Amino acid sequence: MKIVRYMADAGPELGRLEGQTVTPFPGVADVQALIAGGGQAQGPGVALDSLRLLAPIVPQRNVFCVGWNYLKHYDESKGKREGQEIDLPARPTFFSKLPTTVAGPRDDVPLHEAYTAKLDWEVELAVVIGKAGRDITEADALGYVFGYTVANDLSARDLQRAHGAQWFKGKSLDATCPMGPVLVTADEIGDPQNLALACRVNGSVMQSGHTRHQIFSVARVIAELSEGLTLLPGDVILTGTPEGIGAARQPPVFLRDGDVVECEVEGIGALRNVVRAGLRYAE
Repeated sequence: MKIVRYMADAGPELGRLEGQTVTPFPGVADVQALIAGGGQAQGPGVALDSLRLLAPIVPQRNVFCVGWNYLKHYDESKGKREGQEIDLPARPTFFSKLPTTVAGPRDDVPLHEAYTAKLDWEVELAVVIGKAGRDITEADALGYVFGYTVANDLSARDLQRAHGAQWFKGKSLDATCPMGPVLVTADEIGDPQNLALACRVNGSVMQSGHTRHQIFSVARVIAELSEGLTLLPGDVILTGTPEGIGAARQPPVFLRDGDVVECEVEGIGALRNVVRAGLRYAE
């Protein structure tokens, strides 16, 4: 099933997408409620192109993220990591983004030029957890997944280095995590290690990768993250980005006012966000 979240007259609503038609889930405003109580899509359908799509899910706590999860991305970043060389991690590197980073799949997003001169792109497969669990085994991990969506982990590279060599501030400026356009339930994706992903800026391909090249699989990420930490329904995990970020290019390339950023994952769809100077974001 493909699920969309959109702005209706009374506020955000969820719907099931079939072709180009959206059928609403009456009285269900978010994915967390859908997971908790089920519900059937019913009633007259609405044309997809008539709707303002929102991020399919807004997590109730920080977005979990994995750094350096593609070998070529790790390699391209050598010498650019907070002034020190770091060995290839033996376990996933975790950080987080605030829920206020979440933006819609077609929204304009802020350049944040007052705070950063180095806003960069990162296409990622995002995982949505469907049931609570702690100390989940790798063998069981995919059974805890409700679905998958696309994310762009927009990152302020200069802020990543400016606050004690930790990434939280540089990853948590408002509206720096567009997600969508749909949430695809796990049964339709099957193997999350068999998905191509790409990022284009103004039509030029900047990233082209495949989840089979992840150092740590989706199942491994869930298992390690859940060690002593309870994952909750509706938690979102970003699983890393392939090579091709702007900071690693020679010379480096960063986003500018008016740039169009498209992030796509096979079987899910594509984000399309325009970067705007002077923009203050609100859903």
